[in-house]
Amino acid sequence: MPAHYGDPIDEHHAVRKGVGMADLSHRGKLQVTGDDRITWLQSMISNDVLPLQPGHWFYSSFMSHKGKMLSYFRVYRLKDDLFLEDTGEVGDLTYQALKKFLLYGTKAKMKNCGDTWGILLVSGPKTPLLMQQAMKVDVTKLTTGDFLIHDLSGRTILMAKTEETGECDVEILAPNEAMEQVWRHLWEAGTAFDLRTIGTHARESLRIEAGIPKLGPDLNEQIVPPEANLEGKAFSLSKGCYPGQEVVARMDTYGSVKRRLVGLVINAPENMIPPSHSKMFSGDREVGWISSAIHSPTLNKIIAFGFPLRDFTAPGTTLDVDVNGQRHPSVVQTLPFYPTT
Repeated sequence: MPAHYGDPIDEHHAVRKGVGMADLSHRGKLQVTGDDRITWLQSMISNDVLPLQPGHWFYSSFMSHKGKMLSYFRVYRLKDDLFLEDTGEVGDLTYQALKKFLLYGTKAKMKNCGDTWGILLVSGPKTPLLMQQAMKVDVTKLTTGDFLIHDLSGRTILMAKTEETGECDVEILAPNEAMEQVWRHLWEAGTAFDLRTIGTHARESLRIEAGIPKLGPDLNEQIVPPEANLEGKAFSLSKGCYPGQEVVARMDTYGSVKRRLVGLVINAPENMIPPSHSKMFSGDREVGWISSAIHSPTLNKIIAFGFPLRDFTAPGTTLDVDVNGQRHPSVVQTLPFYPTT
């Protein structure tokens, strides 16, 4: 996907002040069908599928038996199927992780929709106006976790209120044959709202400002879901057994989370953005690592996500971050960095 369309800072501000559009079609997408689709997925993923009603979605992870995050995705409940969307730049990771557990005799089927469905993200305070003008759809009543089904020239598409930038984020999930029409409608109507296309650089700065961790850099096999503050959001402690359930239940019972995801404001020159896995120190003691970092166009500061040991997670804690052999002071800050809508 394009890193930017000319000026990533302008793209960032376009979303904060108006409306931007991004193509997320590279994300993994899969469909689960069959009589056992709910019971099978219920036994595999960390969140509780049973209460999820058609028209709603939630986050979930798929973990190893040691509780490590192998995947992180959204689950959309439709009337006759479940639709899963990966939340990072990782392709069809969830499909590859789950398919080996779909055993013979299970009345459930998985279809990899990575190459047959696309996703467009529309973000910014003017998103509802653009959606009304371009798609003739009122999204103002949707809350995060809701989606609606829309007929576009005889093709079924989904419109979901999601979390990507901290602004009003609406994703349009559509079969490939409808994508050109959706794009054209949005682009033609978007002229009146100064619609901008946005690349991966702007999406990174927007989502980090909004305190949103992502599959890949932040959520991966180094992490157990409670360490990423996903309690009550992406895993259940009461639904019964699933891979990794004993590990997260033990952490909850004994309060034994080893580390936590925090925000950090780093005092360093603009060009000294720490790469992923940069080490964090308290004095001479190594206490964690950086997972994502950017220079914030809104705050004009370097901000980052980090995973320090739990004794170093309180807001106001000072830590040093190693960037190419040089240590720079940083301060732990409550997330999000930027107040979201």
